[in-house]
Amino acid sequence: MSLSDPRFVALSHWLNHYFESEVTPSLICGDASFRRYFRIQHFGKHYIVSDSPIHLVPIAPFVAIAKAYHDAGLCVPEVLATCNEQGFVLQTDVGELQLLSVLNLQNVIGYYQQALNLLPTIASVTDTELGPLTDYDGEFVQRELMIFIDWLVNKHIDYTLTNKEQQMITATFAALTDSAMSQPKVGMHRDYHSRNLLINADELAVIDFQDAVLGPITYDAVSLLRDCYVRWPNQQVQQLMQYHYQLIKQHKLLGDEVDFATYQQWFDLMGLQRHIKAAGIFARLYHRDGKRGYLADIPLTLQYIVDIGALYPQIAEFSAWVKSVIAPLVEQTAVKQQLDTTNTGY
Repeated sequence: MSLSDPRFVALSHWLNHYFESEVTPSLICGDASFRRYFRIQHFGKHYIVSDSPIHLVPIAPFVAIAKAYHDAGLCVPEVLATCNEQGFVLQTDVGELQLLSVLNLQNVIGYYQQALNLLPTIASVTDTELGPLTDYDGEFVQRELMIFIDWLVNKHIDYTLTNKEQQMITATFAALTDSAMSQPKVGMHRDYHSRNLLINADELAVIDFQDAVLGPITYDAVSLLRDCYVRWPNQQVQQLMQYHYQLIKQHKLLGDEVDFATYQQWFDLMGLQRHIKAAGIFARLYHRDGKRGYLADIPLTLQYIVDIGALYPQIAEFSAWVKSVIAPLVEQTAVKQQLDTTNTGY
């Protein structure tokens, strides 16, 4: 960061005024939005400040949900100060060690059970000081699914759908939407995975919750267990799925009339919806936002679609199409981009 970055200059001035002394923000990272994060040290204490261009990333949802989650008993960053004109948020530092960085086959069950144990509390948060959480309704689900078509299929691999393919996609998306809407709705983090959980002493801190909505009860669990960035053996996922099923029944979030087979179908189809959306978002992050690194995450999301989709008759045709048509074209595009990069020297 330098004086040539006007937002960094504005951020530094705001922080110096708040602390009444000069502090030096150190860039940590950006995320999948237009947001940036900085760490600050002041008199031995560490803080995080987020920089969100206010016309692109409003800060009010983050601030409101942080308060609601904190009040519910979750370990989340505490908001200390905001600059609504610029979109700066100063918050406590809840750690820098992502759960993803420490997971392995030996400890994943324990850590993921710990993470699943937080979901009933997250589920209980259905409104904030701004009002009720946005309803993750059928239109919302469909809109997310179309990101796959608009950005991965049409833009990234430049593929034109046939009428038959369009009909198949419409039927698949309708089945996924119907499954999502048949589930009980709870407070939903909406991006609950191992990169958004930080190890804070003996507990897990939750971050990146500003997109929380009221939605299907399996969404956050499948987001965690079928992570877009890492895949765990089916046996472990099945064990953890059973754990979550029993957990939400114990907390009276799921009625006794819902058997495990129904829950698992909800879980699997919800995961497919998320992976279809995520594949499209990863393509969008590259083409719209210039974030090339997310392209490497597309193949795993497609593999989930191929493997899990094949288990369900209503999704099987779409799964086979992704396997035979879309995945090879994504691979070809990646090879071409690599060659272009090599030839241009970038």
